[in-house]
Amino acid sequence: MTTAAVSLEDIVVEFGTVRAVDGVSLEIRPGEFFTLLGPSGSGKTTCLRLIGGFQYPTRGRVLIDGQDATRLPPYARDVNTVFQDYALFPHMNVRDNVAYGLMVRGIPKGARHARADRLLEQVRLSGVGDRRPSQLSGGQRQRVALARALVNEPKVLLLDEPLGALDLKLREQMQAELKALQRRLGITFVFVTHDQHEALSMSDRIGVFSQGRIEQVGSPREVYERPATRFVAEFVGAANLIEGEAARRYADGAACALLRPERIRVGAAQDARATGRVASVHYYGAFSRIAVDCGDATLEVDSPNAAGPAVEPGQQVHLHWQPDAIHAIPA
Repeated sequence: MTTAAVSLEDIVVEFGTVRAVDGVSLEIRPGEFFTLLGPSGSGKTTCLRLIGGFQYPTRGRVLIDGQDATRLPPYARDVNTVFQDYALFPHMNVRDNVAYGLMVRGIPKGARHARADRLLEQVRLSGVGDRRPSQLSGGQRQRVALARALVNEPKVLLLDEPLGALDLKLREQMQAELKALQRRLGITFVFVTHDQHEALSMSDRIGVFSQGRIEQVGSPREVYERPATRFVAEFVGAANLIEGEAARRYADGAACALLRPERIRVGAAQDARATGRVASVHYYGAFSRIAVDCGDATLEVDSPNAAGPAVEPGQQVHLHWQPDAIHAIPA
């Protein structure tokens, strides 16, 4: 049986009367890109700080590669952290920033500079070693921070919303680069974000947090298509949550069911599963989100704009979906 890269065992963290983490147990596999996903105040960043040694638990244990690290300081753990603000030294050039961890360990200058240059090449920053951080773009500074965190070859790399300061296009580019780099290096990445799209596109598995607890752990597909709780269904992606009489009619008597907007299409009256009137239409470029009042439920439909003529508010429409598109949510 493979030893987990990181294990949290029944972790509780209390700040006075506030319980920030409430009985979290979690295992992260070696070489995995694992994302801690949740809204602000859900406990995800506190769990990252526990792994890094910047926070100690009130109760419970933190294990890294099978070894108890609960009370070890950050420098004594085989992990490193990339922060959202990069935390680069402004008075040092890029090469010395990357090589800083090696300098602290007493590695000779020539060897540490050679290692720093190799890492800069890996993060696609060859030739910028003599520049200062202030001379780089946000995306470049993010790569420097990443190279500096990797220079000591940690077993686990912690990433605390490192893409949060980037604009959308650069953020999407860096998502792909981070995932590719993690695959090449084979290092365990533990990534914190509140951005569901970021989590879905990058992760091997996701742990969804709410109010200090883990609601669900699973692959992106499992979390999106088969959410374990109502919170996960609503937080991860757009969701039609169907309840009451509508759930009994559309979802074979389930108390609550999920139907994603992209799983519904507008079609002919024949064999329609629901009929209603268009309440609103919002244009998003590739698709339009159509709200349809079906009487006992209002269903949102994501309709590709290339699929046919646009519908208008007040128009009657017929809705279709496959039986497996409905997912009953446990009570």
